[in-house]
Amino acid sequence: MSVHTLSAPQALARLAEFDTVIDARTEDEYALDHVPGATNWPTLDNQQRIEIGTMYKLVNPFEAKKRGAAIAARNIAIHIERHVIDKPRDWKPLAYCWRGGNRSGALATILGAIGFHVTLIEGGYKAWRAALVDALPALARGLTYRVVCGPTGSGKTRLLQALAAQGAQVLDLEALASHRSSVLGHIPGRPQPSQKRFDSLVWDALRGFDPARVVYVESESKKVGNVRVPDALIDAMRASSCIDLRLDDDERVALLLEDYDFFVRDPASFCSRLEALTELRGKEVVAGWIDKVRQGHTPDVVLELLTRHYDPMYAQSIARNFSQFPQALPLALPDRSPQALADAARALMAREAASLHPA
Repeated sequence: MSVHTLSAPQALARLAEFDTVIDARTEDEYALDHVPGATNWPTLDNQQRIEIGTMYKLVNPFEAKKRGAAIAARNIAIHIERHVIDKPRDWKPLAYCWRGGNRSGALATILGAIGFHVTLIEGGYKAWRAALVDALPALARGLTYRVVCGPTGSGKTRLLQALAAQGAQVLDLEALASHRSSVLGHIPGRPQPSQKRFDSLVWDALRGFDPARVVYVESESKKVGNVRVPDALIDAMRASSCIDLRLDDDERVALLLEDYDFFVRDPASFCSRLEALTELRGKEVVAGWIDKVRQGHTPDVVLELLTRHYDPMYAQSIARNFSQFPQALPLALPDRSPQALADAARALMAREAASLHPA
């Protein structure tokens, strides 16, 4: 039987060696977080795990284990028929469950008996999570960042996208967090990941970067919506060289109306979100904004939000948190067009290449 174990730190370092990573936990456990790239083969599904857990407490462990084994055997058979029949002899899966290894161990035993070389993560997901948290700081500190700063609506995210399109290394924390990092930053229909999931996504992104090249990242705060940027990463970002991105106010308003078009289409939702600013801006100001939105003057409200709310707060935050911002590279966009952003990205990459390989 070919079943082996690997410590969680070793699994982090050797993850690319495996053909398939199998999460044998329930659907809900998998959704909360999982090893990057893992596929979910529940040995017990959500409801079955509740039933067996209840039997374990209310009847007795022995009866629960018998019943659980019968259910697990049927589920494993289904997974094998769906996913394993076409696998070659040299297929190498890595499997894990929560901690004890009962669920992944049952799956691994059968796969090993077939003749596959199966590896289990020792300590399961719990050990993996601990190893990932331990590994994140050194990984974050081992990279060189260029922080794209600029007031709200200046096109920071679009510049990151233009840089990525041209082959630059880009860490888009807002994309990983499914949030645009402001009071109005919730994206309808896109729930944020759990904190554990966000950490895993950040780890997975960082490990794919070449330390010899810079990583472009936006000047985020410690929290992006409800998730927190790992401390080592935010500290490294705040100590890094900056780019000061600028765009005229009318272009900023137009850009935000494009990026937040769901608020344009749904004024009631926009008004509801504006109410969250009452404590900061006062009832009278917020009521005035809401009244203007209802009258169809959304662009005017966006401009006021920029100049009276976001710009002053952003300027204070940048001055307080990004130590190299006074020496930032100025970058003024002529407009918000894709061509302008592509030209800016090209210029930044050329400048970076020249600094790495001076004539």
